[in-house]
Amino acid sequence: MKILMVLTSHDQLGTTGHKTGLWLEEFAAPYFVFRDAGADLTLASPKGGQPPIDPKSDLPENQTEAMARFKKDETAQKAFAHTVRLTDVKAEDFDTVFYPGGHGPMWDLAESPVSIALIESFYNSGKPVALVCHAPGVLRHVTYLGKPLVKGKRVTGFTNEEEAAVQLTKVVPFLVEDELKRLGAIFEKVPNWQPFSIVDGLLITGQNPASSESAAHALLGVVGM
Repeated sequence: MKILMVLTSHDQLGTTGHKTGLWLEEFAAPYFVFRDAGADLTLASPKGGQPPIDPKSDLPENQTEAMARFKKDETAQKAFAHTVRLTDVKAEDFDTVFYPGGHGPMWDLAESPVSIALIESFYNSGKPVALVCHAPGVLRHVTYLGKPLVKGKRVTGFTNEEEAAVQLTKVVPFLVEDELKRLGAIFEKVPNWQPFSIVDGLLITGQNPASSESAAHALLGVVGM
């Protein structure tokens, strides 16, 4: 089983002057779920090399078992530091793809023609696509049979309430929940910060950082691992 994980290269939180990037738990938890299941993992990002980590995701109150394990795991750290360029990966070389969130993907991956084409290639080939937290927003320009991929699909993602709770409603380029609804998705959610993931055919989405592990397990279920 070959799994591609696509990580953000974007480190600027809008015009605030603050840093952003990927949310570390949303990479670490799925990474170990996949690796422990025996998957062959490839990490990619638009710029290649080490992706930026949202500094808030590494604060003491946000530490998780998966993050602690990542910091002691040389293999994981080496893979993370040397992601391949997104332009150098092809859907046909993998069985599925997983997009961790963090605010970074809303700026680069959501608008990347390379990422858009890659997701469409996976989906058109009958291969599942999984995205967690802010990453479902990366689907905003992705189409299937001429319509938004998410149209009529049950999805979840970082909610308007969760964005308001972190006080970034006016900073982000768009709100994940509003954008998915605008595209015709059936958006479902649970109370803030509770784990929640949805499988609708080949599309797997998770609501927030707490949902990254369940979304990863859901993806393994879809690919039959």
